[in-house]
Amino acid sequence: MSYRKKTWFEKLADSEKYPKILILEKGFPCYNAVHSMGAEAGDPIVLVNPSEVVALMKKVPAGKLTTIIEICKSLAKKHGVKGCCSLTAGIFTMTAANAVEEAKGENKDLGIPYWRTLKSDGFLNEKYPGGLEAHKALLEKEEFTVTKRGKKYQVANYQAFLFPLDE
Repeated sequence: MSYRKKTWFEKLADSEKYPKILILEKGFPCYNAVHSMGAEAGDPIVLVNPSEVVALMKKVPAGKLTTIIEICKSLAKKHGVKGCCSLTAGIFTMTAANAVEEAKGENKDLGIPYWRTLKSDGFLNEKYPGGLEAHKALLEKEEFTVTKRGKKYQVANYQAFLFPLDE
């Protein structure tokens, strides 16, 4: 039996297991991030499907941005819970970014402007295709100012460009 590695696009497929509501516990991998959004141990949180994250990423127009935290807040509201696992949502944003670049190689456009989705606090995602420099170039092409903060990059005044996902 031969093993074929899944494509990035295949990795974006939804699972029948999700969305799944869990009770937040201390020690949960994304506990600190979910806690920073206002959830406490014992509160319900949601693990979502990739399509839910991608749908929000697609909503962000040119000149606007979103963050993993904004995506999680929107998904938590949608599911009527206190938080969303930002670790899972972050994995899905990275998967979507790689699927977009994979599709470009096949002359397909998935319509996901992934570069407009930032990590928390407006930081660029080093796991996007091409790393930080490629992410920086895509944002600067849309006239965002990107500044270096230690070994990381951050969009200057990113809060002013946040797109309201719940509208």
